[in-house]
Amino acid sequence: MQIGTPTLDQLAVLTAIADHGSLAAAGRALGRATSVIAYQLDGLEAQLGLAVFTRGTTKRPRLTDAGRLVLAHARDTLDTVSALKAGVAALSEGQEAELSLAVSVMFPIDTLVAALTALQAHFPTLAVRLHVEALGAVQARLFDGSATLAIGGAMDGVNERLVQRALAGVPLVPVAAPGHPLTQQDVPPGAAQRHLQLVLTDRSRLTEGKDFGVLSPRSWRLGDMSAKHALLKAGAGWGNMPVPMVADDLAAGRLVRLALPDWPGTTYPIALLHRPDHTPGPAARWLMEWLARFTG
Repeated sequence: MQIGTPTLDQLAVLTAIADHGSLAAAGRALGRATSVIAYQLDGLEAQLGLAVFTRGTTKRPRLTDAGRLVLAHARDTLDTVSALKAGVAALSEGQEAELSLAVSVMFPIDTLVAALTALQAHFPTLAVRLHVEALGAVQARLFDGSATLAIGGAMDGVNERLVQRALAGVPLVPVAAPGHPLTQQDVPPGAAQRHLQLVLTDRSRLTEGKDFGVLSPRSWRLGDMSAKHALLKAGAGWGNMPVPMVADDLAAGRLVRLALPDWPGTTYPIALLHRPDHTPGPAARWLMEWLARFTG
């Protein structure tokens, strides 16, 4: 048996009958005569070669087993077409099809999740490509074109080549696991230099040969913030961490904030960044304003 291809109109009639309970009610919902609804339903069943409703003495049609399967596919198809139409309409109004975003690992994850959730609600058809990077790898994404917008840290000589808008910085504090020698009171100046420091690094040439907040000549260079976090809690060494990431650990005693006389901590500057030869689209501009309003 050769199966025909139902029209979108026939699928819409099917879902309307299922949702409203009768051909007449479906006709009222769609603004059509009952006879037209019946004609479309007959056409659908003829195309598929099976009955999707049982229509006996009762006025309320009931879905057959096959009809329930067809209805599920019909809903998926109509949802896809609706999304397609919404996406095309958005593109015709100038919205970008995709937003590629590079974000520093220092940026608070809760704020990032809130921002992207709000973005999704406001631009439901927008595709997002997210890159979470360390240090100069954030800006490198802009320069190589794999990101169009970035939330990154300050980099002298690099950010000056980009359009930047300052956001609230992220506090960084030195921490270590309980029992580490640096957690003792009255740590003397220079003591941190005698202990292994865990240092965040990246593969970007923009930060090649540069150190940020490194005191100890003994260091492990780690390209992954989660690995650094886990090693700190395991007592492997001490290191600087963004407060939002370790707040729960500090409160629970899994990590201790160090009172180092030569390094009390600092604030990691954060800025919205994009290339001067790229004008952010409507979705990117909306996200920038959201971030500036809630973090600026």
